[in-house]
Amino acid sequence: MAQPVVTHLNLCGTRVKVMRAGQGAPLLFLRGTDASDDWRPFLDDLAGRFDVIVPEHPGFGGEARPDWLDRIADYANYYLDVIDALGLDHVHLAGHGMGGWIAAELASRSTKRLASLTLADAQGIYVDGVETIDTFLRTEEESVRDLFQDEKIAAAELERRLTPETEDVRLNNQVVIAQTTWQPRGYDPHLRKWLHRIDIPTLIIWGENDKLLPQAYAQEWDKLIPGAQVEIIADCGHAPQIEKPADFVRLIEAFAKAQRVAA
Repeated sequence: MAQPVVTHLNLCGTRVKVMRAGQGAPLLFLRGTDASDDWRPFLDDLAGRFDVIVPEHPGFGGEARPDWLDRIADYANYYLDVIDALGLDHVHLAGHGMGGWIAAELASRSTKRLASLTLADAQGIYVDGVETIDTFLRTEEESVRDLFQDEKIAAAELERRLTPETEDVRLNNQVVIAQTTWQPRGYDPHLRKWLHRIDIPTLIIWGENDKLLPQAYAQEWDKLIPGAQVEIIADCGHAPQIEKPADFVRLIEAFAKAQRVAA
C-alpha cells in the first residue's frame, strides 16, 4: 500500500489533516463518521486511478470544533472553500454516509468546480415509512456491526477500530456528530428542496443489504437528483468501500470514464 502525503490545511480558523496520493483527475473523498480513519485499501486502489484527496472533517481527530460548525450545511460551505484553497477544478466529488450528505449539500450550492458526484449510502434525506437504525441508541460494538453484512469483516473492523489508543478521538468525534446531526436525526428536511440544482453527472452507490439506510433511500436520491444513476452492490451492507472495495472502485472509475467519453 502506498503511503499518502499528509499535510495540514489551515482554513476558516481550523486546522485539518489532508491525505493525498495518486495522479490524474482529482477525486475528493469525504468520509462519514469514520472521518479520523487511516488510509484504507480502497483509497489506495482509487489512487491508482485518480489524484485522491481525503480531508479530515473539522472537529474530528481530536481537534477543537470550530465556532462556525453547527450543522452539516456548514461543512458543505467549508469544503467549497477547501476546493478553492487547493486550487482544484473538474473534481470528482465522492462521499460516504455523512460524507455523502456533505457532498450533496455542497453540490446543491455550487457545481462550478465539480466534474461528477458520487453518493455512497448517503445520509441527508428522510424517507417516510422506511425503517432505519438510530445510531445514537447503539453501543460502539453494535454500531460497527450494523455497517456490514459479512460478520467476519465486522469482527475484523471491531478489532481494528475499537482500540484503547483511539478511545479519546472516537469520543470527540461522536460529540461532533451529535452536535451536527442530532435533530433531526441524520437528515436535513430542507435539503431535498434543492437537490434539483445538482446539474452534474451523479452516481448513487448502495449496499444491497444496508441496515442503516435501506435501498429505498437510494431510489429516493435517484428521484431527487436529475439524471442520477443508481448502482446496487450485492451482498453488501452500509460500507461498500470496505466490504466490497473492488466493486466500489470499479463503479467510480467506470462512471468517471463515461463522463470523459461523453465530454
